[in-house]
Amino acid sequence: MKFIDVNHDRWHEASADDSIVAVPPAEPWSLLTIAQWQAVRGSWPADAPVGLIVPNDVDIETVVADLPRLQLVALSFPKWVDGRAYSQARLLRMRYRFPREIRATGEVLVDMLPLLARTGFDAALLRGDQSLAHARRALGFFAEGHYQGDVHETRPRFARSAA
Repeated sequence: MKFIDVNHDRWHEASADDSIVAVPPAEPWSLLTIAQWQAVRGSWPADAPVGLIVPNDVDIETVVADLPRLQLVALSFPKWVDGRAYSQARLLRMRYRFPREIRATGEVLVDMLPLLARTGFDAALLRGDQSLAHARRALGFFAEGHYQGDVHETRPRFARSAA
């Protein structure tokens, strides 16, 4: 799992005003909202990297056609108790085979990291009060594996040992 440092992240969110997005983009690694992307996707240069911010209440199927053009999908956790982004990430990885970065943003807590990794996230922007050292440690809590399958190992643990 990669942990994002906002001071050194190459991805830059475009302005909140949908009309300000320039094509070609002024920022080479642009992270756009769905509305911004819909406004510019027809004229967006094929070689310009683009990332998409997807709120957790959006049906992930609405962006499937654009997945080949996206370098990053940022899924939002507006509250740490709202887990819809886990389902979005799992769909991106398992059903749509999205091979690039899936980033967790918003209220991302250390306690969420093992499940983030199991559902397909490979990067996280931790909430400001969360410790990076604790986050790294949390990823090792279940080193022995899980009884249920996940996006990395689809077969349950007991099925692997019986085979």
